[in-house]
Amino acid sequence: MEDDFRALADRVRASLTSPQETAAYVRLLGLVRERTPAAREELARVLVAPEQPLWARETAAYVLGSAGDRRAFETLVLMLNYRDPVRCVTAARALARLGDPRTARAAAALATNPVRTHYALHPIRLLVELRAPESAPALIATLERLLSSNDHHWPIARACVEGLGALGDPRAIPVLTAASAYPQLTAAASAALARAESGTEVQPGPRPQPGARPGPKQGTRPGPQGGARTAPQQGTRPGPQQGARPGSQEGARPQPGARPQSGLRAQPPVPRSRPGTRPQPETRPKPST
Repeated sequence: MEDDFRALADRVRASLTSPQETAAYVRLLGLVRERTPAAREELARVLVAPEQPLWARETAAYVLGSAGDRRAFETLVLMLNYRDPVRCVTAARALARLGDPRTARAAAALATNPVRTHYALHPIRLLVELRAPESAPALIATLERLLSSNDHHWPIARACVEGLGALGDPRAIPVLTAASAYPQLTAAASAALARAESGTEVQPGPRPQPGARPGPKQGTRPGPQGGARTAPQQGTRPGPQQGARPGSQEGARPQPGARPQSGLRAQPPVPRSRPGTRPQPETRPKPST
């Protein structure tokens, strides 16, 4: 949220044109930073006070909506279908955090409105993110209308196709099959059809927590020094540990004092001559006289 609000504040600051607007902007930011019940009530009054500039209503609605205050709902829905795409993005993010049960119905009404088709992109994406009961029927109805009309609005139709693929709803198979016949939608519709036919819903990945460390990969276990070593595969025998001496194997020298194995006679050690000496001839004992 902090990054989103910083982008909103920078955009608003760049749009100010007078010292009076700058002073009002500084006062509004002061209320946002207070984060007290009294400051929240002041922000709520900005939403309904007459002659408030649009940037002030947008800022107050975003802060309240992100905090779960449902008094921001009407202003955020108005911004969701606004002609400025940047304001639509800001409103969609706040509505996703708001948790108001009216959000999905409002987004579905905006997405299926034939008069506002040019501005339906962000309501469609919000429906996909919400994964509400209204999401798939609204996207199916919008895509069917676009495929049968003269002006197909390809960016909006593609958003419906991709959203239906993310939802993985089998009810979308007929309209996705029809969409795959259009070259502008063939690739996206084929991928969405594969997920819809298998009933596989694409879940949004969780955001990593600040400072969190990734866990060990699957198939590894942590070693004694914190490193990871690969677990032995099934059906394989682990080899000797590093530094260990193998047991009685073929060709191995017996340990001192070890008994020979049964069935084998121990051979006497063969004396070795020192280097530089000649071997002595074998002497035989003289017969006694």
